This record gives sequence, C-alpha cells and structure tokens, in this order.
Amino acid sequence: MANAASGMAVEDDCKLKFLELKRRTYRFIIFRIDGQQVVVEKLGKPEENYDDFTASLPADECRYAVYDLDFTTNENCQKSKIFFIAWSPDSSRVRMKMVYASSKDRFKRELDGIQVELQATDPSEMSFDIIQSRAL
Repeated sequence: MANAASGMAVEDDCKLKFLELKRRTYRFIIFRIDGQQVVVEKLGKPEENYDDFTASLPADECRYAVYDLDFTTNENCQKSKIFFIAWSPDSSRVRMKMVYASSKDRFKRELDGIQVELQATDPSEMSFDIIQSRAL
C-alpha cells in the first residue's frame, strides 16, 4: 500500500469515496496527508457549487482535491468531467509542498477516472473560468 518513493499510503476510504463521487453522491472531495497516509478531509454535497469547493481549501496548506464539474458544451450538450486539483499555495511550508508533490502521481493513480489535472498555487490559477475552459 505504501509508495516506495514517498512512503505514502492511501486509505481505502479515499478510493471508496471517489467511486461514490463518480456515482454523483458528492460534488467534490478534499484529501489531506495525515502522517504517512492520504485521508479524506471533506466531502462536498451534490448541491454545493464551485465557490463552496474553493472556500473549503485552506489558504496556507496543501491539499489534493477532486471536483465533478457539470458543464454545457458549445454544441449545447450536458457533460461532466472529473478534475484532479493539486492545491499547493505559495504560503504553505516548503516541506509540505515537497511531500505533496512527491506523492501526487502515486495518489492520482489510485483514483481511476480522473479526466483533467490542474496544479494551483494561487486561487486565480483555478478560477471557475479556467476550470470551465479546461473542460471544453
């Protein structure tokens, strides 16, 4: 279960909650590294929106997150895409940034069904307009 490179384990609950997000049980999930494992920190209800999601991310600590975006294509089709967001604010501690960066790919591989990946160090780098443009 542990990643040899980073020594990080992924709690089974992370994978189970991600499967539930794919079934539209949640709008978003925020994950944090606790000790030597990735754990679920927050689950966003289906009725919550992108502003609720961004408000749930701490201003000075790294997190991983997945967000299920519903959108309408230029051809007027309703679609959804699952985003993986690596949140690493400039104000977070260097060691924390290094741990999250070294564990990201291993953790992301555990979540089958990610369609778009985004790295953000500042809220402007993950504005709703940017998310929407990456979905199309």
